[in-house]
Amino acid sequence: MAGHESIGAAIRAAAARGEPALVAYLTAGFPKRERFRADLAAVAAAADVVEIGVPFTDPMADGMTIQRASHAALAQGVTLPWILAELAALSPRPKAPLLLMSYLNPLLAFGLERLPSAARAAGVAGFIVPDLPFEECGELKAALEAEGVGLVQMVTPVTPPERLATLCAAGQGFIYAVTMTGTTGKSVAVPDDVLGYLARVRAVATIPVCAGFGIRAREQVARLKGSVDGVVVGSALVEVLERGEDPARFLGALRGAG
Repeated sequence: MAGHESIGAAIRAAAARGEPALVAYLTAGFPKRERFRADLAAVAAAADVVEIGVPFTDPMADGMTIQRASHAALAQGVTLPWILAELAALSPRPKAPLLLMSYLNPLLAFGLERLPSAARAAGVAGFIVPDLPFEECGELKAALEAEGVGLVQMVTPVTPPERLATLCAAGQGFIYAVTMTGTTGKSVAVPDDVLGYLARVRAVATIPVCAGFGIRAREQVARLKGSVDGVVVGSALVEVLERGEDPARFLGALRGAG
């Protein structure tokens, strides 16, 4: 099974149990670089898919929490080569598929020609690149796909129907359905129009659909149940790790446990 296929399989398996899958985000090396492996293991044990943020100086799609985490990780010397080396050295490997969320600049600095094989060797199943337009992603997508690594596509409530169909057809792993315009971290009440938008996405997607941006409470996950295959939990989980709390307990509470 290719890496990007393992992402979809993990999400479908969780959805088959009657709950939306949890795609859990943490910024690599935050709050402490030396705790990255332990934090990743704790999150991966409680989540279905793990999204690892590559710190960047200008994370334009992210709110204050992830901006703060990104800057703190950079100050500790966290880089993409360091992250890939840490992931390659993991033993045992997490059961949850691993994604890297990176802006384009760190990938270009690493070298797109060597990124796919390095990612595969590190056990990375897919990438999310929020500032890479679809029209410019063909070269990277093809190179990653040759190594079995997927490129997740993002859609928003204002994505036109024709473009929505194009993005859904090109997506791998899952379709990342942003719940609002703006940046991450703001809590979303999940109004009816968001559910309607998610229904439109699911109607054209042939792979799982996961909702993200602003998901931080059990009530939101319950409200989204049946409308998506999974939810992406980012800023709220980063804050849990920042406070030194148990990520597994937090993620379990989102599912209704504990």
